[in-house]
Amino acid sequence: MGEAFPDVLNRRLNSAGFLTISRGDRLYAFDHLGLPLNLEPTRATAIRIAQTLDADYVVFGHYTIAQSQAAGQTTSQAADQIAAHAELLDVSALRVGPPIDRQGDSNGLLRMIDSVAWQITRQLDPSYAVEEQTFVAADKKLNPDAFEDYIRGLVAGNAPQSIQHLRDALKLDPDFAAAWLALGRAFFSNQEYEQAAATLGRLPKDDPNALEADFYRGLACFFTGNYREAEDAFAFVSMRLPLPEVVNNQGVAASRRGKDAGALFQQAVTADPRDPDYHFNLAVALAHRNDTEGALRELNETLTLHTQDTEAQAFADQLKNPGALKPNPDPGHAVADAQGPLERIKRGYSEAGFRQAAFEMEQVQQLRLATMPPQQRAAELVKAGDQFFQRGLVLEAEREYREALEADPSSALAHAGLAAVRERDGDADAARQEAHASIRLTPNVPAYLVLARLDLGANQLSAAAGDVGDALKVDPANANAKGMKLALERRGQATP
Repeated sequence: MGEAFPDVLNRRLNSAGFLTISRGDRLYAFDHLGLPLNLEPTRATAIRIAQTLDADYVVFGHYTIAQSQAAGQTTSQAADQIAAHAELLDVSALRVGPPIDRQGDSNGLLRMIDSVAWQITRQLDPSYAVEEQTFVAADKKLNPDAFEDYIRGLVAGNAPQSIQHLRDALKLDPDFAAAWLALGRAFFSNQEYEQAAATLGRLPKDDPNALEADFYRGLACFFTGNYREAEDAFAFVSMRLPLPEVVNNQGVAASRRGKDAGALFQQAVTADPRDPDYHFNLAVALAHRNDTEGALRELNETLTLHTQDTEAQAFADQLKNPGALKPNPDPGHAVADAQGPLERIKRGYSEAGFRQAAFEMEQVQQLRLATMPPQQRAAELVKAGDQFFQRGLVLEAEREYREALEADPSSALAHAGLAAVRERDGDADAARQEAHASIRLTPNVPAYLVLARLDLGANQLSAAAGDVGDALKVDPANANAKGMKLALERRGQATP
């Protein structure tokens, strides 16, 4: 239970646009401060932890559990009653916000934590416009037993136990992406690299965890000698988040395939000139190009940063000895059998840096949008919202649609997007209101199809057919509208 709260809070607050501290970061802070990992910190200790992690806010609280038994229920059928209390501390101002209290039974644990997350978000940003029901509905498709096994897998004392719990979670919920990532990481930690690569490859490329998954998939492929897959995995990450360790690893994998990776190693050196390994790898690449002077220059940088690097010193001595390396007949390409050391792979990445870079990229995107005219900005936000919605990220989708309406209140497609969100939440009345608001602005297919699905769900076939007919008047070639027309015709309802 103690790990369930921070896991859900992290996911919800990340979705709301805040940069959160991961479980690994928290455990690092506990260890750095000499605190037991199962500590229930006081407010003063929580402040020390936040300061260690350079956090602006810290959420702390507690929960109580009591078993209740309704009339006619057996003890095994009774659901535990959970009461949760949370507070948000502003670290710089040393000010605590109003208390947040929620109660419910264990069957509604995820909904309760999501509700707490929404209250925290509103304290962090009182102007945050996403409805509470979107937070509460965010995990409604997640199997609670799968979530329990997932948490047990995260806190298991050893890799076999962790792997077993995570496998159990995925048997119950095969679409639980966070569990696939955790299982892949567990296989990787246990040096089961083939299993790790296959497991991490199960995450869709548009999943929020895909970049982290492909970094470790690249390492797993590399350690099994599958350099082509390793290079492809690192390239996927570096195209979206060109951190030096990712670019470096892409270069190492490319080099193992006989490619000249000098440009990639130079990119890593430029991004982080204080890392001796990047200078070393660039030296190896330059040596393969027969650029002895450049290679020695990079080795000198390596030795300046790491004076005890015996491999770099030996390589420098080798380069100073004419004829020590086999000449490269083609300076434009690496020579796989040339004498000299192999490039160095980075076996991990800075998780905080990884997430910080992703967060900063999002901030750059926000600045770019801010320079656009209102209607164009709204159109871009709606497009982003549609992409989130198609990936099942409803909270993020609603955030984009609402920002679109702030930019352009006359955006019919933003209202249509909100109608789809409310439909997904199960609030048919609100979905209809948003769909009608959208159509009043500009008749459009997405809003008509929301109405059609709602009418079809209510077994109002004639009304659904009318909605589909209106959608086809707007766009006679729309595939979704055509599909609904066929579905209605199979049920004996013609579309006007």
